[in-house]
Amino acid sequence: MDTSGLQGYSGTTKELLERENVRIGDEIEVISNGKRYRGILMARYELSDPNYITLKLHNGYNIGIRVTKGVRVFKISAGVKPAFVRPPKPQILSDLPSVIIVSTGGTIASRVEYRTGAVRPALNADDLLAIVPELAGIARIDTEILYNVWSENIQVQHWIGMAEAVDRLIRKNVDGVVLTHGTDTMGYTAAALSFALQKPPVPVVLVGAQRSSDRPSSDATTNLIAAVATAAKAPFGEVVVAMHKWHSDDVIALHRGTRVVKLHTSSRDAFHSVNSRPIAYYQHGELRVIADDLNPRGSNEYICKPKFDARAFLIKFFPSMKPDILNILADIGIKGFVIEGTGLGHVSSNWVPVIKELTEIGVFVGMTSQCKFGRVNMNVYDSGRDLLRAGVVPLDDMLAEVALVKLMWILGNFGDRAELEDIKELMLMNVAGEIRSRTLPNVGG
Repeated sequence: MDTSGLQGYSGTTKELLERENVRIGDEIEVISNGKRYRGILMARYELSDPNYITLKLHNGYNIGIRVTKGVRVFKISAGVKPAFVRPPKPQILSDLPSVIIVSTGGTIASRVEYRTGAVRPALNADDLLAIVPELAGIARIDTEILYNVWSENIQVQHWIGMAEAVDRLIRKNVDGVVLTHGTDTMGYTAAALSFALQKPPVPVVLVGAQRSSDRPSSDATTNLIAAVATAAKAPFGEVVVAMHKWHSDDVIALHRGTRVVKLHTSSRDAFHSVNSRPIAYYQHGELRVIADDLNPRGSNEYICKPKFDARAFLIKFFPSMKPDILNILADIGIKGFVIEGTGLGHVSSNWVPVIKELTEIGVFVGMTSQCKFGRVNMNVYDSGRDLLRAGVVPLDDMLAEVALVKLMWILGNFGDRAELEDIKELMLMNVAGEIRSRTLPNVGG
């Protein structure tokens, strides 16, 4: 960690600033090629070109001044190092619904840091409440920091921890739970919580942001407001994801946890429901529910089964892919496979003998499609029927990622005592809306 007060600066540029006893936040004057530039010295990205000084001019613009021979720096006055200062918490009314915001990390709980220019976890749930005072008019907010990790670092033990934390809060009779989460694997976690927390009596809302909360284009605030309002007021008890429907801030979509996929790397409307419509929309302070097959708030059918076992594997088939990979993975302990096949659910014919050998020794093999929309149908072509005879289980219109999580959930809760036929039966059972009786057009999602 850089303690010099010159975050991001190195080499001759740092030496030049140190000679003049200059620190981040100081007002300085830089003379370069006969021109004078006066402004506040800014921290900069350590991994960018080291031969620049970054200044914030008095007109508000930032400029970079190349450090070449003859450049001179003068300190005008000492400044205060920029730092995030948490605003005071707003007053919360006692007669509002109670919502717990559980922080697990991600962009919604982050700020840009100057060492690399990357986004790093920085804000805890209290910070989120303080910088979004509108929440005080929606619910009685309490906060809890469970994890502070990027979503690509989420493991099955984190899913278990999240499920157990939400179960504990549900049993304390809160009116709703919001989990802040990184967007990259939020779909996986939403599916995991959908299986672990079946028919919950209150909404469980996962929320993230595509852009960090200190950026003008951030979607963090609007997403969080919609998530808290849904947790506080929604008439259903479901696991859902709250993210932008469009690029604008007008509408936030509430997606079922087993139907949502991130389809864009950076757009604010990255999340969409696949083979289904969103459950509801939040717009201008109002929640509009459009689904009619929802578990009601206050449900007395709640079941918590929070265990997961990582001995499942998702494989995306591609031309010339060798089936030997299945044997290699089975040899190191994988108990079940979800295959993303082509089209209606196909892989190369040379996979059939290998799959047959695996299913005969009790390894589960399920088939999904690389096509996001539609469902597998392995009875159309001979190649599909050969796979069925080899023991492949067609997983209907289940998303491949959701099928993987479901298999991990089954292995976690039923373990090695589950026979292959039991796993097949459970994989084909609609537990949390992951299998639909028919494929709906992707309208309004």
